[in-house]
Parts: sequence; C-alpha cells; structure tokens
Amino acid sequence: MLDLFSGLKRIIKRRAVHIDNAVFRLHWLLTAILLIAFSLVITARQYVGQPIDCLIETNLIPETMINTYCWISQTFLIPSAFSKRVGVEVPHPGVDNSRNVAINDRKYYAYYQWVCFVLFIQGVLFYVPYYLWKVWEGGLMKSITMGMQIAILADEERGYKKKLLIEYLYRHLKLHHYYAFKYFFCEVLCLVNIIGQMYLTDRFFDGEFMSYGLNVISYTQKDIKHRTDPMVYIFPRMTKCTFHFYGSSGDIQKKDALCLLPLNVVNEKIYIFLWFWFVILAIITFLVIISRLFIFFSISIRSRILQTRCRFSNSKYLTIICKNGDIGDFFVLYLLAKNIDPIIMQDIVAEIGKRLERNEFITHLSNGDTERINML
Repeated sequence: MLDLFSGLKRIIKRRAVHIDNAVFRLHWLLTAILLIAFSLVITARQYVGQPIDCLIETNLIPETMINTYCWISQTFLIPSAFSKRVGVEVPHPGVDNSRNVAINDRKYYAYYQWVCFVLFIQGVLFYVPYYLWKVWEGGLMKSITMGMQIAILADEERGYKKKLLIEYLYRHLKLHHYYAFKYFFCEVLCLVNIIGQMYLTDRFFDGEFMSYGLNVISYTQKDIKHRTDPMVYIFPRMTKCTFHFYGSSGDIQKKDALCLLPLNVVNEKIYIFLWFWFVILAIITFLVIISRLFIFFSISIRSRILQTRCRFSNSKYLTIICKNGDIGDFFVLYLLAKNIDPIIMQDIVAEIGKRLERNEFITHLSNGDTERINML
C-alpha cells in the first residue's frame, strides 16, 4: 500500500522558492494530493480484493459470475423502503420486495466503479491553476532572488546580488502589473474550479452531494427511531441486483441477488470529508478574492500588508514604494519578502525607498521652479 503513495513525494517536496500564498497551496498541493491519495486507496480496495459480494438463491450461476455482473452493470434500492423499520419490515435499509415496483420508483447505483477515476481527475484539475501560473511565472522569482534566502553570504557576493536586484526593481517599476494579474486570475480560477467541482460531484451522485453534509449533520440530531442515514442512502452497504438467464426449457428466468458493497464504507467517509473541505476551501478562497479587490484599489492596504511581511523594513519607505508603484510592484515585493532573508530585504526596501524619495524631492523642486518662472 505504501508503494502506491511513493509517486506523491515529487509533488510534496520542499521548494526553495515560493511563488504563491498559503491558500493557493491548499488547492494545488493539499487538495490535489488528498484526492489522488483517496483515488489510490479506492483503486487498491477495488481491484485488489472483493469490491462486491452477492448472494443468490441458486447454484446454477457461479458466485464469481454474479459478482462480476452486478459490479459492472448496476444495483438498485427502493427509496420508499428507507422509511421502513430495519429487521421488522425490511432486512436492510432500502431493500424491499420489488416485484410490483415500477422501474421509475427504483434508485439505481452504478457510480461506485467510477469513483477512483473521478477522484483522480478532480485531483488533476486542482493542480491545473498552479501549473498555469508556474508556466506564466517563468521562473522570475527564482532568477531575481539569486539564492538570497539566507543572510549568511560573503559580503562581496551579498552586496553584488543586492545591487543587481535593486537595479532590476527600480528600472522595472510599474512593469509587473501583468505578472500580478496573471496570478490573481489563477486565484479566481481556483475559486471557479472548486465551485465547478462541487457542482459536477453533485451531478455524479444524482443531485445528492450539495446537501450531503447538511443532511449528515441533521441526521445526527434526530431521534434514532425516525431518521434515515443519508450516508447509507447515497452509499448503501446492501443493494439488490437482478440477473436474467435462460432456464432449462429456454424461457427467460429472473433471479434477485442481495449484494454487499464494503467499498461504500470507505466512500461515505471520503465524501463527507470532501464536502466539508470543499465548503471551507471555497469560503476561504472567496474571501481571498475579495481581499484582492481591496488591495487593488487601496494603496494604504498594500503598505500595511508589506509592513507585516517585511518586518524589519522601514514603513516610511514601504509607503513611498507603494505610492510610486502599482499592484504589480506590490506583488513582486510581497513574493520577494517570502523568499529573501528579512535583513537583506530591509536593505533593498531602504535603497529603493531612498531613490524614490529623492526623485519626489527633485520633482517637487522642479515644479516649484516652473511655478516661479511662470509668475515672473
């Protein structure tokens, strides 16, 4: 079993340069790994072992044959039987006499053989926004940080690298807005993806997933005598299967089989966890998108965020940089503060701030001279 997860080590390996924030990593790193890991668990249980075990009242049909048939076709339950008392009126939840029950009044289950594939595809889709951002980012942050994650560098090397980075940032002021917008677009894509994932999962389970978590919470608060377990309704442990075959005289015979689905015990736990996780992650991502709007329109908010990130830097210089730069410069500094030692970042912010302050002073003097000339 452990060998199945060895391929995930490449995804979770530590990265020297960070090009995103914690919420973004919850999507492409944590959620993607969880979904792929769940897929591997289901795959191992589904194809190594017995995913279904059916009981039929005849020796004419081999056990392996009826098991395989019911697994690859579909099983069903009677929804009205869920309200009946188990052990008194019905043997198991949803299992009842279906002789006089119309086909439309039956609930069919065929999703269980596709769960492992759906989980894997969902994991890949959660990784797509990061892959897109990584391509667009193009290794810029790795190039300009130049290994300055730690301050323990030779004085000559550190001074040379700082000078290069300061010159780059100063000369490319107001030229990183597309860089920031591409990242913000990937964050919006994360929100669209998780909402779309919830909708598609709901369609996959015939409209039962959206209310799944709420129904489970409601179920735990009801009296045990008057409640229907939503986990058993969506992921039944016992189902029915109808097998048709020819009798000895050539007539079509029909046999009812009672099937045990042990895999659904795992499925119900996985999807109750995913329901709560998707809801929490969607709310957090939505709040991040809202915060981006405030950051985009407010220079003071940008300055305060940089002050919390660049804890050793002078707030005065950070404010000057935010006033003279745009959203792209803010975002580049924000990422730099995550990838460069705070002491080195302090020197970089101070040097750029002083240059911009000097430019503001010269511009102010030039405007004053122009006004005096006009007055004369």
